[in-house]
Amino acid sequence: MLHESFVKLFWRHFDSINQAAAWFHVRPITIKRWLDGEIDVNPMAEKLLIIRARGYLPDDTRWMGFRVDEERCIIITPEGRVFSPKELDSWALRFDEYHALKRLYQLDYVPVRSNVVTPLPFRGGRRMTQAQQQTVTKEKKKAVRKAQAKRANRSASP
Repeated sequence: MLHESFVKLFWRHFDSINQAAAWFHVRPITIKRWLDGEIDVNPMAEKLLIIRARGYLPDDTRWMGFRVDEERCIIITPEGRVFSPKELDSWALRFDEYHALKRLYQLDYVPVRSNVVTPLPFRGGRRMTQAQQQTVTKEKKKAVRKAQAKRANRSASP
């Protein structure tokens, strides 16, 4: 990163040198030297500043447009929806409750995933050819249940 770019990005995200020194875990004199150009900026400090500017999210096309607001402690989606850490934490419980009710009442509804247009991630230097998890169709579930029922009837009959 060029010195001018670092300085512009620095002042865009920090209000004071002391605030930046606390965030980078260095002394304020080090920050002043970086800004004056007396010494080269530590490459890790550059990377940390870029991460802060991007909002702590990975440089991946699937995270494009998402942001993290540090002050309010929230994740903001590209559509403007806001999620708090507590809300995200409760989603695992909601997911478990949903599947427990589904098993209890033997519902065959499989939600249709309409937004499967994002490219698959890179694995081992190359893009994956297919998704790791597949949605099970209603017909396949019925066939499995029929097979299980036949096995149960065979084992129950003497």
